[in-house]
Amino acid sequence: MIVLGVDPSFTASGYAIIKKDSGKQALISCGFLPLPSKNLMHERIGMFYDFFKKLIIQYQVTHLTLETPFLGKNAQTFLKLGYLRGVLHLLSYQHNLKLIEYSPTEIKKAVTGFGGAGKDQVQRVIYMLFPALAAQKKYDVTDAIAISLCCTW
Repeated sequence: MIVLGVDPSFTASGYAIIKKDSGKQALISCGFLPLPSKNLMHERIGMFYDFFKKLIIQYQVTHLTLETPFLGKNAQTFLKLGYLRGVLHLLSYQHNLKLIEYSPTEIKKAVTGFGGAGKDQVQRVIYMLFPALAAQKKYDVTDAIAISLCCTW
């Protein structure tokens, strides 16, 4: 089982790839894809597609996991996030991946034990599990790791 967890965003999309074999998990890769605001929307969507397609092929991903979206303060942001989520659904179809979505509460509960945990609490648990990442300050990355872990657990 090789899980790609994605925290999509039009500024910096976090990702994490975790391999589960014989009940053990290993973080294979993680990081983020910056999408420059100077680029047009369709260019950023293309960059997003190309980047995640390459990861899926390179790491032979079997599962793709996402956080279910929630409508925050800005409806336009929610709508644009749907474009990126659509790309991930398409990639899942094209590469015959199992697509799994978890609510923010499910992810937080799986990782911290408390469904109402804040991003900083999730990040602290990720640092405890993967101490080498302590220098990683982007929530996009630690959120993606949490999404992947939720799937492997």
